[in-house]
Amino acid sequence: MGVGGHFWDLLKPYARTEDFDFLRNKRVAVDLSFWIVQHETAIRAHARNPHLRLTFFRTINLFSKFGAYPVFVVDGTPSPLKSQARIARFFRASGLDLSSLPVPEEGVSVKRNPAFLKCVQECVELLELLRMPILKAKGEAEGLCAQLNGEGQVDACITADSDAFLFGAHCVVKLIRPNSKEPFECYRISDVEAGLGLKRKHLIAISLLVGNDHDLNGVQGIGLDTALRFVKCFSEDEILTRLSEIGRGEALQFQGGVRSFNDAFPSLHEYSPKKKSPHCSFCGHPGSKRAHLKLACKFCSSSTSEACRQKPVGFNCHCGSCDLERRDKEQKKKANWQTKVCQKIAMEQNFPNVEIIEMYLSNNHCDFPADGCPNLSWETPKTELLVDYLSFHQQWEPSYIRQRMLPMLSTIFLREMASNPNKDLLYDQYEFHSIQRLKIRYGHRFFLVKWKKCAPAMDTTIHAVNPKDSEIQVETSEHSEYADPLNEIDAPQICLDDGCWFLATDENMELVKAAFPEKVDQFLKEKELKEMKSRRKKYSTESGGTQNSESPKTRNLQLSITEFYRSTKMLSQAKRGKNLAENLEDGIGSSDGKRKGVSPKLSKSARRRLLFS
Repeated sequence: MGVGGHFWDLLKPYARTEDFDFLRNKRVAVDLSFWIVQHETAIRAHARNPHLRLTFFRTINLFSKFGAYPVFVVDGTPSPLKSQARIARFFRASGLDLSSLPVPEEGVSVKRNPAFLKCVQECVELLELLRMPILKAKGEAEGLCAQLNGEGQVDACITADSDAFLFGAHCVVKLIRPNSKEPFECYRISDVEAGLGLKRKHLIAISLLVGNDHDLNGVQGIGLDTALRFVKCFSEDEILTRLSEIGRGEALQFQGGVRSFNDAFPSLHEYSPKKKSPHCSFCGHPGSKRAHLKLACKFCSSSTSEACRQKPVGFNCHCGSCDLERRDKEQKKKANWQTKVCQKIAMEQNFPNVEIIEMYLSNNHCDFPADGCPNLSWETPKTELLVDYLSFHQQWEPSYIRQRMLPMLSTIFLREMASNPNKDLLYDQYEFHSIQRLKIRYGHRFFLVKWKKCAPAMDTTIHAVNPKDSEIQVETSEHSEYADPLNEIDAPQICLDDGCWFLATDENMELVKAAFPEKVDQFLKEKELKEMKSRRKKYSTESGGTQNSESPKTRNLQLSITEFYRSTKMLSQAKRGKNLAENLEDGIGSSDGKRKGVSPKLSKSARRRLLFS
């Protein structure tokens, strides 16, 4: 939740959509509870342990597809205020009377739901097998994420709690849409400050007025728009102090002319009523009607008429006394509105809550080592232990787990080859073979890398793989029981050629170039030669076809629609007849024994088991 009153809607105009490489080679803090809470949709779809599935697939996607270095943060012991607010939220959602809400003992926290804690523990075990860094906060996970971001330990936070900005976060990624050109919905505190004119303490003041995770109610009768307008009356340095004064009732002495708010509220003598000069009821200008009947006033006098002109409907005089009167009315209206807001604030008991303010302004959300820097490292996953863990909890086949982990392992392998090119084999089984082609996906360019398995295949028969089957697809078995775009894994393509198994994975172009620069140069040269030959062939074909098919009279004339479709139809029919004749010749010339020697194509699951088991 974070700040109440639809706070995200207030920040929405200042959101940015970032491209695919926004988090590449950057550290990002992930609020693990934010991911686990999202598994409720999967529960309705009857998925098996959706929290583990979510964490497994999203971690691999974040690490391999987006190239980020995730740091996972889990919640610590909730504060007594958070426990009380959680109980109140449960009573409110259940339709129970809040008057019967139990009052916890002072300083005593209420633990979270045991089922939720079990989900967190299982996800932590999974992440430990993936060798991801995990930090435990003293209290709120988003508080530690914001602290890491503010200190420069990470470059962004992934969370949906808007109070991350109150804790001091600089950049928050609220939403990830992986199947788009700009998948990240990002919010920066600098954009919020420039757009709304609000700084960190202003946001804290708004949360105190409209409610937050630690005080659901806030101030009765004050909404987000009122709170926004009110906090803008003060600077960042004085806003929290002024709220404390208003809470004690010190700011309600407006009638006495107190100027304790540094002229934020004008005193009474500044807009005390002054005698307004008389105005003509006919023309509306200063002066009397009797005087204007004798001689036109200076505002109405002209060369064509010596009498005053009648004032139009809605006429407003702009003389000095009228302008002063309008300004006084606006000041009174503003002072009355501010007085009403202050009265509502003063009616709240113990406002503002000093404990909430100190928690938001605190910079000690975790017990770091003596040097003050957390130990963040990303190592090679414990693959076999991970296979056993997921086979037990998810009942997945080991070959399926290994296949889904390959994008993460290939990313780690390429990073190690780029920094220290001493490792020869990926997963101790596959060697870098070649770059198959350049792939564009959602507007982003990848290399489709071909990996060769060192051990020869048991069957030396060549199996032709249908291109449709070799494309990356979502599993249609029980493993796809919950479809979330962020959970889709780029499963490697599998094929068997010349008695050798081959895999094809999508890899970042810069990472492949850093790891295997010779292979990239070779691929680019071959690609350039192919394109050059293709252009030459196309040019020669077009020029030859033009000379043969077009007569001198019609060479420069455009065909009509009817003629165009007739010619296209005749060409396609001739081509189909030629292909049919060739197939018949091949069938007559081939023997039955030769046809029987070609083995049928293996299914997708069979190829996966042969390759990864």
